[in-house]
Amino acid sequence: MTAEDYISRQQADRKNILSSLHSIILKEDPTVVAEVGTMMGKEMILYKEKGNFKYGLASVKNYMSMHIMPIYGGSPLHAKYQVLLPDMEFQKGCINFKTDSNVPLEIIRQLFADCAKISVTAMLEQRKKAK
Repeated sequence: MTAEDYISRQQADRKNILSSLHSIILKEDPTVVAEVGTMMGKEMILYKEKGNFKYGLASVKNYMSMHIMPIYGGSPLHAKYQVLLPDMEFQKGCINFKTDSNVPLEIIRQLFADCAKISVTAMLEQRKKAK
């Protein structure tokens, strides 16, 4: 299944925002490749950098979610965008939302442009060397 197939199978009121977010991720971060897969027991679009998970875009029963490795664990980007996106629910490495009405696409575009500057592959290699 392609990312477009995944989006086309979602509730009608979610398709436009999911499609917009998918396009933003691919445009702002050309290092990632999209595929549909399972993470945390949920089917979603996985965006991988050199085979390593970087982002996820999910539509589940009560909300939609963007999983974003570069903001994981209290990074400066997490703090910056938590202030810029006050109507979205932040967790350690994901941002949840229920409707497209609280998703300011220009700020989301900047978020992914900032995240594109961070290589998860390099982060993983550094962790391996540190061990």
